[in-house]
Amino acid sequence: MAAFLQWRRFVFFDKEPVKDPGENGKNFALPSGISACDSGRGHIVLGDMDGQICFLTRSLQLTSFQAYKLRVTHLYQLKQHSILVSVGQDEHGINPLVKVWNTDKRDSGSPLCTRIFPAIPGNKPTEVSCLSVHENLNFMAIGFTDGSVVLTKGDITRDRHSKTLTLHEGNCPVTGLAFRQAGKVTHLFVATLEKVQCYTLSVKEYPRLELDTHGCALRCSALTDPSQDSQFIVAGDDCVYLYQPDERGPCFAFDGHKILAHWHRGYLLLLTRDTKSPNKPDFGSRETSPTEKQILTIYDLDNKFIAYSAAFDDIIDVLAEWGSFYILTRDGNMFMLQEKDTQTKLEMLFKKNLFVMAINLAKSQHLDNDGLSEIFRQYGDHLYIKGDHDGAIQQYIRTIGKLEPSYVIRKFLDAQRIHNLTAYLQALHRQCLANADHTTLLLNCYTKLKDSSKLEEFIKSSESEVHFDVEIAIKVLRQAGYHSHAVFLADKHLHHEWYLKIQLEDLKNYQEALRYIGRLPFEQAETNMKRYGKTLMHHVPESTTVLLKRLCTDYQPSRDPTDRDSLDRTVLNKANSEEFIPIFANNPRELRAFLEHMIEEEQSPPQGVYDTLLELRLQDWAHEQDPERKKGLQEAALLLLRRENTVFDKALVLCQMHNFKEGVLYLYEKGKLYQQIMHYHMQNEEYSKVVEACKTYGDKEVCLWEQALGYFARKEEDCKAYISEVLQHIDQNNLMPPLLVVQTLAHNSTATLSVIKDYLINKLQRESQQIEEDERKIRQYREETAHLRSEIQELRTSAKIFQKTKCSMCNSPLELPSVHFLCGHSFHQHCFESYAESEAECPTCTPENRKVLDMLRAQDQKRDLHDHFNRQLRSSNDGFSVVADYFGRGVFNKLTLITDPPGGKAGPGSLEADLQRDLLIHTKRNV
Repeated sequence: MAAFLQWRRFVFFDKEPVKDPGENGKNFALPSGISACDSGRGHIVLGDMDGQICFLTRSLQLTSFQAYKLRVTHLYQLKQHSILVSVGQDEHGINPLVKVWNTDKRDSGSPLCTRIFPAIPGNKPTEVSCLSVHENLNFMAIGFTDGSVVLTKGDITRDRHSKTLTLHEGNCPVTGLAFRQAGKVTHLFVATLEKVQCYTLSVKEYPRLELDTHGCALRCSALTDPSQDSQFIVAGDDCVYLYQPDERGPCFAFDGHKILAHWHRGYLLLLTRDTKSPNKPDFGSRETSPTEKQILTIYDLDNKFIAYSAAFDDIIDVLAEWGSFYILTRDGNMFMLQEKDTQTKLEMLFKKNLFVMAINLAKSQHLDNDGLSEIFRQYGDHLYIKGDHDGAIQQYIRTIGKLEPSYVIRKFLDAQRIHNLTAYLQALHRQCLANADHTTLLLNCYTKLKDSSKLEEFIKSSESEVHFDVEIAIKVLRQAGYHSHAVFLADKHLHHEWYLKIQLEDLKNYQEALRYIGRLPFEQAETNMKRYGKTLMHHVPESTTVLLKRLCTDYQPSRDPTDRDSLDRTVLNKANSEEFIPIFANNPRELRAFLEHMIEEEQSPPQGVYDTLLELRLQDWAHEQDPERKKGLQEAALLLLRRENTVFDKALVLCQMHNFKEGVLYLYEKGKLYQQIMHYHMQNEEYSKVVEACKTYGDKEVCLWEQALGYFARKEEDCKAYISEVLQHIDQNNLMPPLLVVQTLAHNSTATLSVIKDYLINKLQRESQQIEEDERKIRQYREETAHLRSEIQELRTSAKIFQKTKCSMCNSPLELPSVHFLCGHSFHQHCFESYAESEAECPTCTPENRKVLDMLRAQDQKRDLHDHFNRQLRSSNDGFSVVADYFGRGVFNKLTLITDPPGGKAGPGSLEADLQRDLLIHTKRNV
């Protein structure tokens, strides 16, 4: 009894007598003479000594039918099927019959009996001791008092589909049978008074294994809840043993003579006598002494406590149905044991501070995580009050995920409890439930404890072990002065910005920071160089310049064993070099090297790169004193200006700022700003350069000579030689009217008449010659006109005699038929038809006539082109010539092709009209 007394006792069941609903609250009375009972499928099944089987429903409705003529000895109700198997007697003597009933089907109001067969193995009469049926309806085992076991294999509900064989033979009565199904393997446990054996039914020849050399009394064996690990329970007088199909499992020392053993939902029910009887009763006897009490005890084997224990008078059986236990006694009473709800049981354990047992109970009852967490919290509070802070923190750790962490943290903020707080925060991080504040607090705990080993273990743990906010951890470590740890975290978790910030601002390790940037992918390297480029350029200018050259040409991260970034060599990574120019603010030498590298490497560098390099070269040229080096710098600057991507305005401003004369003149010439070139020389009073510019660009812009003359005319110095040279060119090309020349030179007090004497004499001579030539042409045109008028008059007034004897086309003698024109040309008929484009025009005169007509039409079209006239007038340096030209074209008056003599009327025989048409005379006659 020592082992038994170590188990705690509780009252987790409420005992109530079952009341009869129709008898005003009286206790329900069981039928008399009960000889067998079982439960399942929503009812309690009772068999009596008169051969009747009764069904008791939850509402205590009792129905019965006559199953046997004499008595019922055994009942087995299947839990998954509406099949009831019974053993009883229809005749006196030893002749048990097995009947299989289908309770869902009826036969004359009674359940349908689907099968009847005798239970005796062979011809040897013996009594049935126990019965078991497999839930799949393919196996049924019957144990006998002579030690034999009969196995029915196949469909137990039909005779045709099953066969019966003797599975076991022995000398000791069979006291217990139980089927165990594990996957596809079926076992049959057989218990006798002396042995426990197991048969494997899913293997041919049914191999047997003896598990133990002691057995149990009748009804003192059971099978735990059906599962893969269900065990066979054998209740002996000293111990309760549990068996697997291949070995014996644990045992429990429960004293007392066992009368009954049941298993239901994790509970072991044992019915024992409270005192040992000196004489063991006969096998199968259910009778006890009137003075002896029976004790019913409900054990929780997993949690090691007694859930209920009470004394009863002569119990027939204990059945589990409708969620409760029902106790049937021989005095006709029935009691119900109603299990308390889980929360009530837990509160009972809490009052006794049995938290460990409460936890185990909650787990066995499959309590949800919220309920378990509450138990852990209460247990932790209990241990905290007792002063067991280490134990308390272990319980609080088990509440993580359900209990608010601040509840625990507040309890352990005392400096003396920092170890416990650290343990809790570590667990919080391991379960990935820590926020930034928790990470900060944990790292502060490490730093206050100066526990570098724990700190390193925490930050160097793999991501699968500990999860925390890396950025917060880096901040805390940096603030606490653990820069090496912070750098390690930043490097491990690829927090590039934090790594560089600590290296540059705290550790001042500029070379390492630069090396780290060179290992980053392109986008990140570019971003960090823009952010930290000035700092790096200040401390490590040469290395920074090298990296920037890589970054702005064809960047590929440097490879070393610690690199983790995958590279794509097929992609050209190139940053905009113009964006990095501000980094070189105080490093002109490195800037010059960088820009020259970009100019050489890139076909079309950004404009800012070109402009900055040009400015640097101009600055060097302006400050250089050595003539040789200054000349070389000048050539370098001009070489840069000659590139295609030169922006005129910017380059010109830079050249003007540094007074770079060669560059300014080159840009003016490149931009075709010839007047600016001459004005530049004028500003610098370079007289010979002014004349040279006029000679070079005067044919492209004739106004240069005029401007040059005006420039020299305004000079009070002696510029006669330059004025004479300019006047000579103006005179040769007739660029200015003489009057304008005289007016221009009138502003110069030093210019005398001798300067323009030759110019004026030459000009007057040429104009006199031109006048004479014009007069000569006028006389010629008048004579020609008079001759034409006489010819026209002759054609009008007299007949035209055609005396041509040869064809004007083939120069052969004329033959009829022939064609004659008033112009005097004659043709063969076939020659005229072959070459003439029109029957009304002379083939010989047509080309010349068409030229005249085309000229007239062109003049007629141009005389209305006012927009064209305005554009020419605005762009021309000599507007008078443009107006005179348009006057000649007839823009300002209507062009008259046919003119009349004064006072006369225009007639059809005018010269212009004759020129626009020919009179065709067709003469078709025989001469």
